[in-house]
Amino acid sequence: MTNKNTATIYFRDEEKQFHLSNEKISYIFNVSTDGKLLQLYYGKALPEKDYSYLIEMHHRPMTTYRQEHDLLYSLEHLKQDFPEYGTTDFRHPAISLRQQNGSRITDFTYLKHKITDGKPKLNQLPATYVEDNSESKTLIITLKDDLTNVELELSYTIFSDLPIITRSTRVLNKGTQTQAIENIASLSLDLPDANYDWLQLSGAWGRERAIKERALQQGIQSIESTRGISSHQHNPFVALKRKNADEHQGEVIGTAFVYSGNFLIQAEVDTWDVTRLRVGINPFGFEWQLKSNESFTTPEAVLVYSDQGLNGMSQAFHKLFRKRLARGKWRDQERPVLINNWEATYFDFNEDKLVSIAETAHDVGIELFVLDDGWFGERNNDHAGLGDWSVNKQRLPHGIGSLAARIRKIGLKFGLWFEPEMINKDSQLYREHPDWLIHTPQRQDHHGRNQFVLNFSMPAVVDNIFNQMSAIIDESKLDYIKWDMNRPLTDVYDSHLDFSQQGEVFHRYVLGVYRLYDMLTTKYPNVLFESCSSGGGRFDPGLLYYAPQTWTSDDSDAIERLKIQYGTSMLYPISSMGAHVSIIPNHQTNRLTPLETRGNVAFFGSFGYELDLNQLTDKEINVVKSQVSFYKKYRSVLHNGTFYRLLSPFNNDEQTAWMVVSPDKKIAIVAHYKTLNQVNRSYQRLKLKGLNATFEYELDNSMYTGCELMNAGLIITDASSGQINEQNKRPETYDFDSRIWVLTAKEN
Repeated sequence: MTNKNTATIYFRDEEKQFHLSNEKISYIFNVSTDGKLLQLYYGKALPEKDYSYLIEMHHRPMTTYRQEHDLLYSLEHLKQDFPEYGTTDFRHPAISLRQQNGSRITDFTYLKHKITDGKPKLNQLPATYVEDNSESKTLIITLKDDLTNVELELSYTIFSDLPIITRSTRVLNKGTQTQAIENIASLSLDLPDANYDWLQLSGAWGRERAIKERALQQGIQSIESTRGISSHQHNPFVALKRKNADEHQGEVIGTAFVYSGNFLIQAEVDTWDVTRLRVGINPFGFEWQLKSNESFTTPEAVLVYSDQGLNGMSQAFHKLFRKRLARGKWRDQERPVLINNWEATYFDFNEDKLVSIAETAHDVGIELFVLDDGWFGERNNDHAGLGDWSVNKQRLPHGIGSLAARIRKIGLKFGLWFEPEMINKDSQLYREHPDWLIHTPQRQDHHGRNQFVLNFSMPAVVDNIFNQMSAIIDESKLDYIKWDMNRPLTDVYDSHLDFSQQGEVFHRYVLGVYRLYDMLTTKYPNVLFESCSSGGGRFDPGLLYYAPQTWTSDDSDAIERLKIQYGTSMLYPISSMGAHVSIIPNHQTNRLTPLETRGNVAFFGSFGYELDLNQLTDKEINVVKSQVSFYKKYRSVLHNGTFYRLLSPFNNDEQTAWMVVSPDKKIAIVAHYKTLNQVNRSYQRLKLKGLNATFEYELDNSMYTGCELMNAGLIITDASSGQINEQNKRPETYDFDSRIWVLTAKEN
């Protein structure tokens, strides 16, 4: 990140106009004569001047107006920056407060503002950050509702070298009465037209983050979660792309929510084709009792503008998340190649069996051994043990410390799987604290995978789990933790809170999760955390703040992963995607995919293995050695380079292609994947991206300029084109084939 502060926040006092700009983007709004924030412009950078002419007021029939005798000023027809309902605007608002008399009408108006260098932290919440105040500027605008004496602090941070603005809201109750927050947005943005396609990442377990697109229409389009987690179903991200935009050109607006619980992202298009984009905590099941002299802070929303298509949007998110959301030692350090025992052994293991797998792993160059589920409590199946984080002496009679010492003696780091938010009723913890389970009094409990959810809104629960985990981490001197979470929340109620506070439980739960993460990452800064929720059920920006990588999906089939990883890359850097080579036949699809292709897909993530290496042939072991060696050589480029999507598996069932270019553009790694083989197929070229046009790149002992590789393209024709004979000799090709090219620039 640059130290040159190109971010500027202008304030024109006469027009009461704010202009946030950094030479890439402009975000402009002003204060109306009666104190409302009116949105003027968001998009490519504009010169600093008065843009008040963009406020359009016209008399329209059947409209209500702000002032008596004034037939022009109606909030129904103006674009706003933090709208309210019912004072001439009938669209969905950014805030709704239920007051003691039952009214939900508020009238927040401008009180003051301040502009500072840098970026303040958010209380109890993950958020993007800066390491030097020169990296950003922040505007905080205070609005006040005079009747309730409630204030809003709207925070806008613009980064110096990225086309990004972050938003959050703080509500302060300076009145004497408790106010109920029913709805509060982190971001509300009114856009002047609806000429966009809406793009979301949706799916289910095992097929997460598939790209779904549709045209905006008048009415409301939305995605949400009501599951207590961000969910497999919808990721907290949306892009609005112009009709002519594609991966490489055109305007795109992307927004993401730095939160791991219930969310709502919606676009409301009115009948005049104004689009209102809203991002925030889902108001469904939410209500926060804000007492006198208390405050409430919303999670952060991130807003990205790109005039270079979806890749441009994604690359901005990738850089921000990789360098200014992920934190600590493992943000920049090369991630170790790991092996996880789950698909190799499931619950059927003992110390010697695990050590045998680890010995072979060390021989092929793997650096980290991870013991998955089954090492703790009475965990002989998935009906028991969760909540009891002490070693299962039946499987590991010498303790977790003994196993860890033997693994380290081999030369590997050691990691463990935890599911700290869960509890089985067959556990000592449940027998001692049955009231710690989330449940609704006098109603039936509902399980998921035979497990229930601990009430992380209670500090005592979080403290207990922290102490249990700390004892294991200290005993085993852990290097890595896989934090799993295998079910959504049901029966949500907290008997320790007043009836009026039950709408707070979902959010308090998420704050408890963040608190445990914060305590663990603070005490153990050298431990690498990988988040997981039955694979991709909680792959969200909030957890990247604590865990720089996430298990991308429980579906480890390489061909399925093409869509999963392609869709995930819309928002998340490939360094954040746990991507492993798994066993065949694949345990999710029963598919037989070549070992080479399984590796070629997994390279584009945080790389590892999910199989018993001792079951492989000598030939396969040699392939694994080559894969590990390749990944170690290029993992810095893969994780820190610029990622480009080239061919989409969502538009082309036959082919996928992507590439990574090093920051200095001297190394490029290109991957091409083919699903099903064909006969007598056409000749094919792949146009590359992101190279230096004047560099010469070596490939297969030949030299090519970056200009020709990006414009004429790389030949990807294979043996399925034409007929193989003595004169036309090409390597065999097959279903699920793949190839990787490494381009290296030669100095002139």
